Amino acid sequence: MLRVIFAGIFLLSGLFILGTATFGIFRFSTMLNRVHVAAKCDTLGVLLILTGLIIVSGLNIFSFKLFMVLLFLWLSNPVASHLTARAEVRTNPNLYDTCDFFTLEELKQDDNN
Repeated sequence: MLRVIFAGIFLLSGLFILGTATFGIFRFSTMLNRVHVAAKCDTLGVLLILTGLIIVSGLNIFSFKLFMVLLFLWLSNPVASHLTARAEVRTNPNLYDTCDFFTLEELKQDDNN
């Protein structure tokens, strides 16, 4: 009974975070903001949902498979998000109109002050 309660808490928390991320994706206007929201919330939401499923299934081969999926997503999601954002920066000529970018000289000048 206690296991089902904990699993439900994890599952509902994960669904809430993924729902909030979906709202955030539609709320933000620039691609880089959308990628940031999707990357952060997907990683945490998937962690909570798969943890809840691992708790429900108990310790068996299925929970090990779920853990391997979790590990793969935790390794691949940040890399995919970074590459998506990098492609946006390199291919969007109007990006400097909507986003603020700092050069290394500006950052060093801010550190000295």
